[in-house]
Order: sequence, then C-alpha cells, then structure tokens
Amino acid sequence: MKIARIQTGKVRIKESQISRTNGITPPMAKVLFSKKWADWVPIYAWVIEHEEGFIVVDTGETYKTSVKGYLPKWHPYYALAVDFDVKPEDEIGPQLLKMGIDPKKDVNKVVLTHLHTDHAGGLHHFPNADILIERKEFKNASGLKGILAGYLPHRWPKWLDPILIDLPDKPYFSFDKSMPVTKDGKVMIVATPGHVANHISVIVEIDGIYYFLAGDTSYTQENLLNKVPDGIGTVESIGTLENILAFSRENPTIYLPSHDPLIPERIEHEQVVQW
Repeated sequence: MKIARIQTGKVRIKESQISRTNGITPPMAKVLFSKKWADWVPIYAWVIEHEEGFIVVDTGETYKTSVKGYLPKWHPYYALAVDFDVKPEDEIGPQLLKMGIDPKKDVNKVVLTHLHTDHAGGLHHFPNADILIERKEFKNASGLKGILAGYLPHRWPKWLDPILIDLPDKPYFSFDKSMPVTKDGKVMIVATPGHVANHISVIVEIDGIYYFLAGDTSYTQENLLNKVPDGIGTVESIGTLENILAFSRENPTIYLPSHDPLIPERIEHEQVVQW
C-alpha cells in the first residue's frame, strides 16, 4: 500500500483563523475584520493505492475559484477573509492522470473530511467513484443553509449522489467513533469534530506507521502539539486535538493536515509526532 500527496494550488487566510485567540470579540468577527493575513499555504489532497483500488481523501480546490462569479462575493467570508491561487493544471484530475491514474476509471472511493470548497472543489473529477460523506455534514452543507455557512453546494456536480455515512460507536484507539474503509482495516475513518461539527479524518496504516490524514483538525502540527484550535471551529476542537495526541502516543503517527507547509519534509523523513 502506498500514499501520495497532491497539492491543488494554494490558499491564503487570516492569522486569526489559523489560531484561536482569547477575548470577547466573536471569533468570526476576528477573522473577517483582521488585517493580518497569514502566508500562502498548500491545499493538499491524498491518494491511497490499496489492493482494493485507489482511494482519494479530499479532492482539493478548483481553478474556477479565480473565475468571476464562481465564489459568492456577497458572502463576507469570501469577500474579506480568503484568497485562492489555483491553476487548471493544479486540479486533482490532471495531476492523477500524470501519475497514471484515471480519476474516472481507476478511483474506487473518495472520502471527504468535510465539504468546504478547498476539500470538495475537485469532486467533478470522480463521477464513477463511491463518494463517502458524513451524513450530518452533508445535511449542514446543503441548500441555502449551507451557502450561508460558507459551503458551496450549488457548485457540487449535479450527478452527486454520495454514500452518507454514520460512524458507529466503535472505538479505534483514542477515538470513540470509527469505521473501516477497507476490509483489512488498514484505512479507517474516525470522528474528529471541531473545525466543523461533523468533521472526519482518515488513518492509513502502512508498515506499522500511521498516516493521519487530518483535514482541518488543525492547520499545523505545532498547533496540534500546543492544543491550539483554529479560529472558527466548535467547542469540540480541543477534545479532538487531545484524541489525536493520545493516538500518537500509542502509535507512530505522521500527522498530515491539509494546509501544513512542512508536510513534504515530514513525509520524506517519516517524521512522527514527537513528545
């Protein structure tokens, strides 16, 4: 089994979104009205080569974020708090083809950690795959309610008919809810609420090392180690960070959130979470 990262362009957000700070100002107000932008960071998606077929975790972003009218600029978050830099060749589909993987024929499953556009923007490349989405996350992201919350359901492919999953109360190490993606249990989904209420992550075990495909549980490993939640997450964020830390104490874990610029080095040198 192998795992590969795919960078689908870059994104820039506010520093106050990356790390939560104390104070009486509402968190989203801090994000919207702060003038302190963070550096540009990568947008990562993942492809797992398993004997059951190729599994993609998150689909990255689309170049259409730079096309006028694609993003709802009437929405304060898109107007004030995020920038994208994605070219057509950055999308996950063209990159998979360069790797010799046809997204329309060779990818069996796609697992989405959540439905924010930088994780679901490449969905259109996978019309024939099983798309696994947490049931409540799909409900929260759909329709007008989803648009107001910052999702882009009107940009999802019209053919989208996902497999909606409910994680059972089945413990997997420090996580209370989990389910296998593969029959051998080497690819697991675990519940990691925080960035959004029904966020999930994927853990891949390869030769005794656990690759933690973390989505947006935190933006950096440093924030994980310091138990610093992001600036817009739910009250469950710190509990999830503690669960990830507990997992990494029991298992050699390479932590791979979607926007950490140190990920290439971490993978190359198999740098596990250190204590």
